[in-house]
Amino acid sequence: MRQSRHWSATCWSGSATRSTTNLTPARCSATAALETVRRHHGTSFVIDHAAKPRIAGGSWDAGWEKALEPFGDKPNVACKLSGLVTEADWKSWTPEQLAPYVQRVLDWFGPERCMFGSDWPVCLLAADYARVMDSLQQFVGPDEWIFGNTARRVYRLADPEP
Repeated sequence: MRQSRHWSATCWSGSATRSTTNLTPARCSATAALETVRRHHGTSFVIDHAAKPRIAGGSWDAGWEKALEPFGDKPNVACKLSGLVTEADWKSWTPEQLAPYVQRVLDWFGPERCMFGSDWPVCLLAADYARVMDSLQQFVGPDEWIFGNTARRVYRLADPEP
């Protein structure tokens, strides 16, 4: 099978018996990752960095779309909205360039299966933490699922103290 930029040879660090496993696009073939998700329906999976769409290229990343879309049908898969600013041009990106990718992920997964991730400190190559946060909030507002509830559910974290 030909490997794409989005997904390559091995799927995860850790084992499928853990309660949550991250799928790292640069290390996973989409076919292998999808088969793993199907075989381990009792395990929660999180796709890191929205599977790293090629935003810097300027045109829509159809390969990214083809690779990621099937995961949207899997209830045990969540998607982390992180690392997008470093997939865009580091010096000239705009929030509007991220918007279609964020929207597509939300269409596939819904806010209940999406979570914010800053990708700090790597994001500092393209933006500070505040700009990363502000850019996503321009499109999703202060969504409680994206900015907390999904991560608490998927990673089985306690609710914050009042």
